[in-house]
Amino acid sequence: MTAALTRESLVEAIDKALPQTQCTRCGYVDCRAYAQAVAAGEAQINQCPPGGQDGVRRLAALTGRPSLPLNPSHGSEGPRQLAIIDEAWCIGCTLCIKACPVDCIVGAAKKMHVVVNAQCTGCELCIPACPVDCISLQPVTVGLTGWQAWSAEQAAQAQDRYEFRQLRVERAKTDNTERLLAKAEAKLADVAAASRLTEPEALETKRAVIQAAIARAKAQRR
Repeated sequence: MTAALTRESLVEAIDKALPQTQCTRCGYVDCRAYAQAVAAGEAQINQCPPGGQDGVRRLAALTGRPSLPLNPSHGSEGPRQLAIIDEAWCIGCTLCIKACPVDCIVGAAKKMHVVVNAQCTGCELCIPACPVDCISLQPVTVGLTGWQAWSAEQAAQAQDRYEFRQLRVERAKTDNTERLLAKAEAKLADVAAASRLTEPEALETKRAVIQAAIARAKAQRR
């Protein structure tokens, strides 16, 4: 139990030492997953380009491991960048909105989208998502890199937005599953009424319909 608590507290400390850009360049789905991998000894401490060499030193101090040069296979340290959308080319497909991990892109279907500059982490995930290549990156901290270009307050705000987005996405998935189950129940009622099923037959049909609805919901989630 003590070891588990120690591991969890280490994960928390490492997570707070990361810039929370949620860029996935470390090779993990988000900063929290990378923190868990580092705490478990499954990942090196030099896989976070946004944190830069200063970030590596922070993780070295927390884990007791020797500091390493930033691993170039995960990217290089550089100034923080801001995503810019060219409104003349934006087709309003909303794919960049879905790709943004911190919900800093606003807009609607078939309407021009805009990046909220103060909230953009420069994660670059919106770039490959855009089908018309109308998003570019502009350095906004020329001469400053890593934690010199990104404050602890900005990291905390980015983490809050990311976590809120995760909750919103999960809620949407749950709502969709509930809608599918409601449709399944309605369909079952129609089938039972039309075919005059006995109670055991209706129950078996209900199970089959619900299982099919759950399978569709899981497939959509994937």
